[in-house]
Amino acid sequence: MPTRPYQSSEEQTRRWTERRAMVGARIRELRLEQDLSQEALALESGLSRNMIIGIEWGRKSVAYERLWDIADVLDVPVSQLLLPPESAAKNSPYRGGRRSMGG
Repeated sequence: MPTRPYQSSEEQTRRWTERRAMVGARIRELRLEQDLSQEALALESGLSRNMIIGIEWGRKSVAYERLWDIADVLDVPVSQLLLPPESAAKNSPYRGGRRSMGG
């Protein structure tokens, strides 16, 4: 069992990359469904905005305890973060706080 990233096989590294991308895309999908900005998710979860960006784009790993923090903010069970995204990624970023329900 490898203990360092450089000791992992190419196959294992590929699987980790795919899983990070899947979880990140799902977090982004749930965040956008709630009209929540990356900044707001970061502030409410205790993570930095750069960390949220890295997670959503599959570039950063996250401690599993932090998944619960993110799930709490998104008001979903943590298991929802591990599901594949339901829709294609949206390319229109929203940079405010929570959007008002009226539009």
